[in-house]
Amino acid sequence: MTSTSPPPADVDVVLPCLNEAEALPWVLARIPAGWRALVVDNGSTDGSADLARDLGATVVREDRRGFGAACHAGLLAATADVVCFCDCDASLDPGRLVPFVREVRAGEADLVLGRRRAQSRGAWPVHARAGNFALARLLRRRTGLRLHDLGPLRAARRESLLGLDLTDRRSGYPLQMVVRAADAGWRITEHDVPYLPRSGTSKVTGTWRGTWQAVRDMSRVLNEPSVPA
Repeated sequence: MTSTSPPPADVDVVLPCLNEAEALPWVLARIPAGWRALVVDNGSTDGSADLARDLGATVVREDRRGFGAACHAGLLAATADVVCFCDCDASLDPGRLVPFVREVRAGEADLVLGRRRAQSRGAWPVHARAGNFALARLLRRRTGLRLHDLGPLRAARRESLLGLDLTDRRSGYPLQMVVRAADAGWRITEHDVPYLPRSGTSKVTGTWRGTWQAVRDMSRVLNEPSVPA
């Protein structure tokens, strides 16, 4: 019998999603050909999951609320050698991940991060920039890495990511990935990417309160003891 199963994905793109129906068509249209979009529905009430399926994405359900919970559920569901992460709010173009993946596959880096460059005044609120700046400075002290951003656009090999044993399931997940990768001796690079005004309201950095809650989550990560490579 001839199998009708689709070929394995070249790259999996994890897209944590909470009520992003407005942004999904734009985001999914920009997933590179041959790559698989893994939309991780984190309790949406606006039909995001059904819309994502209709647009050809693979939908993963994660009932536990939290950005980290959604990201990790996507990582566990991924099967491709290289896994990417991207916000699902139309603030970042997943097509920008192509050179990131190329760099990982060429063995030039183990983790590639996107440094967000706001394309308009409203794309990145002042309080969110301030929180990100503070965390970047703390990260330099903790790891020695001269990174400027902890943005969500990133790429790495799946098995290596699983080996980091990431435990944060809230806003600290992206930072914990970088900290543990640095402790493990990974080569981490950073490249500029355009940052656009997001669709809808941010669940994390849309308010001062949300931003500083994220800073507190990430501060706990920075206080984890260093694990030798």
